[in-house]
Amino acid sequence: MDINKSGVQLSVKDVDRIIEMAWEDRTPFDAIRMQFGLSEKNVIDLMRKEMKQSSFKMWRERVQGRSTKHSKLQTETITRFKSNLQRHVTLNKISKRG
Repeated sequence: MDINKSGVQLSVKDVDRIIEMAWEDRTPFDAIRMQFGLSEKNVIDLMRKEMKQSSFKMWRERVQGRSTKHSKLQTETITRFKSNLQRHVTLNKISKRG
């Protein structure tokens, strides 16, 4: 386990999932906060630490001001954290779509 600047203990698996969520267009920073206890600033610090500089810059340009990443900028019609196109996971098995 690794303790980041926010004092939250994160496993390697947690860090990988946070990076994945940060790259997803429709996952707001609030979802990461709820799941892992990291603020947007903490996520930015983690991304800066874990990524190559060029990848970090590309990610920052991508998410800066993006309404889907910032709950305050979202419209009221977006009420969920995940895309309804994502597969449903049950008991560690991905269900098949019909």
